[in-house]
Amino acid sequence: MKLWIKYVIGIVLGIIAGLILPTDSPAVNAIITNVSEFVIRFGRYTLLPLLVFGVSSAVFKLRSQKIIGKASLWTVAVIVGSSLLVSAIGLLSILCVTLPRIPITVEKAAEISSIDIKSLIMQLLPYSSFDSLKDGAYLLPAFIFAGFAGGGCNTDEVASKPVITFVQSAAKLFYSIMSFFIEWLSVGMIAVAAFWMMNAKGVLFGGTFLPLTLLLLADFILIVVVIYPAILYFLCKDHRPWHVLYATICPALAAFFSGDSNLALQVNLRHGHESLGVHSRISNVTFPLFSIFGRGGAALVTTICFVVILRSYSPLGLKIFDVVWIFAMSFGLSFALGAIPAGAPFVALTVLCTVYSRGFDAGYLLLRPAAPIFCSFAAAIDAASAVFGSYIVGVKTQCIQHTDLKHYI
Repeated sequence: MKLWIKYVIGIVLGIIAGLILPTDSPAVNAIITNVSEFVIRFGRYTLLPLLVFGVSSAVFKLRSQKIIGKASLWTVAVIVGSSLLVSAIGLLSILCVTLPRIPITVEKAAEISSIDIKSLIMQLLPYSSFDSLKDGAYLLPAFIFAGFAGGGCNTDEVASKPVITFVQSAAKLFYSIMSFFIEWLSVGMIAVAAFWMMNAKGVLFGGTFLPLTLLLLADFILIVVVIYPAILYFLCKDHRPWHVLYATICPALAAFFSGDSNLALQVNLRHGHESLGVHSRISNVTFPLFSIFGRGGAALVTTICFVVILRSYSPLGLKIFDVVWIFAMSFGLSFALGAIPAGAPFVALTVLCTVYSRGFDAGYLLLRPAAPIFCSFAAAIDAASAVFGSYIVGVKTQCIQHTDLKHYI
């Protein structure tokens, strides 16, 4: 059975459970919450060791084949380009569609811990390497260490042969362990989807945030189903872009219902390698970098939500300066969210409201009930961007072996 079918079955069962189970029962809420958190931790259990050994092996191979420069340039270009494109689509969609105002509520801003741009950036590189192990969130320190380790092995390949042999063997071992966890995660998706449904059904059935949800859904379909395949068709001369879309189903589902970019990273790694045929020396580098810096979905959601907040507080139209400022800030903040695997759009929205000020410091509280919804769309778009982006890099560096659709996992 295909992996995405297993995930769909688990998600459907979870949604049904979330609709049936009594949300007013503290015991039921506690059980679903704890099981869901355990499943997400279970799903990304092998993330850091897989990242360290996989990146080290990949960088060594890329340097040995003298294509690390080409691969790096294409990866950076695709990450920046996709984030720019997705952010622009979000801005255009909210400017073209006027959503109903969100009713103003009175809440204490102190309920949300303060955070600013500096702290976001500093969190990418913590003081200690041991701090980078916290919750498996800090991928950048591990990536940098692994990159230097892999590159260092090229300086004297004879002396480092035992080391690189061990690293490559460990990378294969942890990939196999990760594949086992990803298979069984389909069962755990029952609890993850149930937890998501229990938190989201009040928002979905309440009606207040339904227009915002529909707009995000329309943007998701436009980007993933229309624009990304069209880019592959023209940029890569690929006459089967729908195969890449097919490989995106499982990562997008895992990202949407978990809202966790670290969990989606491991699902992406497996589909990119086994379904799309992207060589491990490319996929082991591109997917982590997309997870750290390729957060265009978060930029899209932040842009749309911030405009909704401004329109809810004031009936006055947006000035050109405000439009440019919102776009630039949302786009820029998306590159500083690598240390926040879950809930990143809401954090970015908090920072945006704080920086904008002018009486909107606590404006993000208007959309706090809908945070599970719009964070899910952001995670799903980011997961899809990683799949399409890594495929483009694989094609442009000629590090890909196309696989027949029937052999996709």
